[in-house]
Amino acid sequence: MRLPPLEGHGGGELEPDGDYDGLEFRDLDFAGQDGAGARFMDCALTGCALDETRLRNARIFDSVLTGVRGVGTNLSDATLRDVELVDARLGGVQLHGAVLERVVVRGGKIDYLNLRTARLKDVVFESCVLVEPDFGGARLERVEFVDCDLKGADLTAATLTDVDLRGAASLEIARGVDRLRGALISPSQLLDLAPVLAAELGIRVEG
Repeated sequence: MRLPPLEGHGGGELEPDGDYDGLEFRDLDFAGQDGAGARFMDCALTGCALDETRLRNARIFDSVLTGVRGVGTNLSDATLRDVELVDARLGGVQLHGAVLERVVVRGGKIDYLNLRTARLKDVVFESCVLVEPDFGGARLERVEFVDCDLKGADLTAATLTDVDLRGAASLEIARGVDRLRGALISPSQLLDLAPVLAAELGIRVEG
């Protein structure tokens, strides 16, 4: 992602339906602030705190978020397009109903990521840790996991199309293993998933 020359954010809290274009937000604390419906275009957020920040229906385009951190960030029904999320430390992020298109999540750790009913297209999760991500009812198209730890994922009612899981460093499916139709996995991953698949199909395995 190459950003144009940016201006520093002049300070002040986020505003609902705010319009932010070509700005750099560095080491700012947005905890508890309300930026619902805001639009971010060609922006860089670096080292910002997003605890309980309300960004419902926000639109984030052509932007880079680096080292952001927080718990309970609300990005439900948001749109992220041409976005890089780098080295994030987030927990309980609400992205249910969101649209992610041409998004890269690189490095960092995200706990309890809520992507229920979200739509992901051309998304890459690279060298990151996802703990108990919830993809329930989500639609994933051309999504790739590269050197990524996927722990306790919930795929209940999800729809997968051209989803490449072969590069995942670890792959744990807690629920919805039957929704792996449309995914590509490696032979070793198939062996790891065999007990879960057997349980899903009602197969008894005895020595």
